[in-house]
Amino acid sequence: MGLVERLGGGTGGVSRKASFPPVVDMSTRVLILGSLPGDASLAAGRYYAHPQNQFWRLLSPVVGVDLPALEYPERLVALQAAGIGLWDVVQSAIRPGSSDAAIRNATANDVAALIATLPALRLVAFNGGTAAKAGRGLVRGVETMVLPSSSPLHTVGIAEKKPAWDAIGAHL
Repeated sequence: MGLVERLGGGTGGVSRKASFPPVVDMSTRVLILGSLPGDASLAAGRYYAHPQNQFWRLLSPVVGVDLPALEYPERLVALQAAGIGLWDVVQSAIRPGSSDAAIRNATANDVAALIATLPALRLVAFNGGTAAKAGRGLVRGVETMVLPSSSPLHTVGIAEKKPAWDAIGAHL
C-alpha cells in the first residue's frame, strides 16, 4: 500500500484541496512532481506561488532564464521551452495549512497515464520526500530522482539544494 492510500484520518472540518492540471507538452523531457499545492499557491491559482518557495530560483540556472523576474505565464512558457513539465502526485486531500505532514485522505493523480502521453520523457523528479514516497509507485519505465523540497517549510538552505536541482539539466 502506497503513502497516498495510507494517509488517512478525520477531516476536522477542513475542506478538500485539489491539485492543478499538469503543465506538459509533447516535448516534456523532465516532469517535476510536487505533492499538493500549498495554501498560497491554491489562493493564487499557480504553482509555487509562496514568495519564500525556492522553486523558481532553483530552476533558473537549469533553464538559463531568470524565472522569478517573469510573470507566471512566462515562467511556464520558459519551463516548457526547456523541456520541463509540472504536476502533483496528490490529486486531492484534506490538509489544514500547507504542511505535507498534514495531508490526509489523499487520492492520487494518474501519473502513469500522463507519463504514457509524454514520448520525450527522460526523468521524473520528485520535489521533496513526500512527493517521492507517494509517487514512486505511480512511475514505471522512466528514471526518477528525489530533489530536496523547494518548500519554505524545508529549512535546508538553497545552496545545499542547488546541486541536486542542477542535476536536472543533464536530462534536458
